[in-house]
Amino acid sequence: MDKRRLGKSEIEITAIGLGTWQFSKGKGLVGGFWKSLDEDMTRAVVKAALDGGIDWFDTAEAYGRGNSERSLAAALGALGMSPGTVRIATKWWPLARTAGNIPRTIAQRLESLAPWPIDLYQIHQPFSLSSVERQMNAMGDLVQAGKVRAVGVSNFTAANLEKAHAALAKRGIPLASNQVRISLLDRSIEANGLLEVAKRLGVTLIAYSPLAQGVLSGRFHDDPGAIASVTRMRRMSGSINPGTLERTRPLVEELKRVAAAHGATASQVALNWLVSRWGDTVVAIPGASRPSQATEAAGAMGFALSRAELDSVDMASRAAMP
Repeated sequence: MDKRRLGKSEIEITAIGLGTWQFSKGKGLVGGFWKSLDEDMTRAVVKAALDGGIDWFDTAEAYGRGNSERSLAAALGALGMSPGTVRIATKWWPLARTAGNIPRTIAQRLESLAPWPIDLYQIHQPFSLSSVERQMNAMGDLVQAGKVRAVGVSNFTAANLEKAHAALAKRGIPLASNQVRISLLDRSIEANGLLEVAKRLGVTLIAYSPLAQGVLSGRFHDDPGAIASVTRMRRMSGSINPGTLERTRPLVEELKRVAAAHGATASQVALNWLVSRWGDTVVAIPGASRPSQATEAAGAMGFALSRAELDSVDMASRAAMP
């Protein structure tokens, strides 16, 4: 797959990036979602992603109180990478904070990721005590000061996406992205206006949880006992339970059928479909806690689905959604 432009910014990225929530080391409010990875494993995962052609990584302040950022930076350094060779996206945590916190904490984000610059800085959730306009103005100040290259948001509704875009447009800055949950089991962007607004405004949608917490890999269908190895928080978030497995089995079987024609896996077909179905509008950031998973995710960019295959997966997806 060719590289894609991130919104209307000057940044180009691969259709698949790597989400790094799992680098949290079990710390912070959301760190317990994943089992802790040591530095050796983190480095191996990052290396596998790079070797597979992935050229950007998504992290956040909230992922282990900066642990994910620091672990990612350390891994890239240990692998001999240099600033500018990869793209880094991170996020500001807005809960119980105002927009004034954005300029006060940017130095912490830059220090955690040093020497890698922040290519995309995102508002993590729509929970700030300040208006969307004030948040965008604070982010715009960072762009104009040269501290970040582009601005994005995460989990914003269509209405708030419009507001954010308009506020930045007044300053001549494009809103690059909105990071939201999208998968073959969650296509709410088609009904809630986000897809239409993103296409109209030229905003990239970054799909998180693109494999529905692993359900779409077929791993749990093949071995239901593997559910017990997943953290309770992840089981709840992904609705990983016998009922979900039964409902989604036909979809997973269709993914496997299509995968067989490409020498691929169900996960790779699910990711390929996601970044192909809506043209260049959607990119995806699967996570990986093992090198093999990062290699598999990168491999999703190595083949093209036919129109008939896109349609057959589409039909199976619609039948499997809750």
